[in-house]
Amino acid sequence: MSDMMAARREGGGNGAGPAAYEPGAGESRSGNAQDKKEKKKVVALLSGGLDSQLAVRMMQDQGFEVSAVAIKTPFCDFDCGRGCGFEIRERADDLNVDLKTVYLGDEYVEMLKNPKYGRGAGFNPCIDCRAMMFGAAKKRMEEIGAEFVISGEVLGQRPMSQHGPALRTIEKESRLEGRIVRPLSAALLPATDPERDGLIRREDMGTIRGRTRRAQLRMAEQYAIEDPPNAGGGCLLTDPQFGRKTRDLFDHTETPTINDIDLLKVGRHFRFDEMTKLVTGRNKDENGVISALALPGDVLLEARDHMGPVSVIRGDSGGGAIADYHVSLAASITLRYSDAPKGQDAKWAVTVRRVRGGGEDGGGDPAAAGRVVHAEPAADGSYARFRIK
Repeated sequence: MSDMMAARREGGGNGAGPAAYEPGAGESRSGNAQDKKEKKKVVALLSGGLDSQLAVRMMQDQGFEVSAVAIKTPFCDFDCGRGCGFEIRERADDLNVDLKTVYLGDEYVEMLKNPKYGRGAGFNPCIDCRAMMFGAAKKRMEEIGAEFVISGEVLGQRPMSQHGPALRTIEKESRLEGRIVRPLSAALLPATDPERDGLIRREDMGTIRGRTRRAQLRMAEQYAIEDPPNAGGGCLLTDPQFGRKTRDLFDHTETPTINDIDLLKVGRHFRFDEMTKLVTGRNKDENGVISALALPGDVLLEARDHMGPVSVIRGDSGGGAIADYHVSLAASITLRYSDAPKGQDAKWAVTVRRVRGGGEDGGGDPAAAGRVVHAEPAADGSYARFRIK
């Protein structure tokens, strides 16, 4: 058995099936039914993670022309610099595959309001999400005349979406029954149409299962994949703390906007009442994002004479206005996270600006904008009941 096949047979699989013949340089695989001179096309869901890269390499190794689809959602952004999907275009170039990116925006938010198959420990609708992704891959498959879709999913790796029943449900919901191949675990899964049609052989597929990455790392070495990314997804919804903030948003907003969701990604969040919340920045970068995301009707606050956060109040207390007591509370919390001295029974100035359609009060000139209120920094614990964490 070759080193490559041995790697594919690790990871908790049963090791069933004969060792596959691994062709040497310049040789072709004689056992495949497909003609190597007429490469058949497949579409790969490419996250940029190691597993999806290995799935692509395995199918290229068997003579297929692979076209990749990368899915972007409001909660899983492969350009964000974290998670498995960053540098997705560089990954596609390394794999020598063409790449189509697909953005699931409003339709994803609509699904998230009431996912058919529920959510995980955070706010993650993994089965419904995967079905939408494979639906996008199916569309691409039909556009280019590909034979089937592949992914880097590993049996048993993720508790919600990568066990046998969930995999079958995803195939059914995406209308790809029998046409999804998961090369890393395919020898452990029921036969697919490509296998029955002789396009692929079971003995060329992997038997990897579970959360260990030992087999994948050996394969990465064999395929000369440098700096394989760490395990872990880029979906924010799987994070429990972010999930709580998302749940709060969906509980209090009939249809959240992309702007609402982008605001979830920064700052400390406080819920004042059913209609009103506060977000305070944690650093200079977040302050800039909060200012950029502020919408007409929002109220921006900032300590006038001290370094500290930019805060935004979003919501209203009837008639489109934000209540004065909410402004006072927000001013105190803003000062609490600023450099303003604490515990001196002194009040400090906070600039308050209501965002209008054409910009902030005062025509965007901070010196002329809004008004000034005076407040004491909130005492420790006095605001804890409002914090979403």
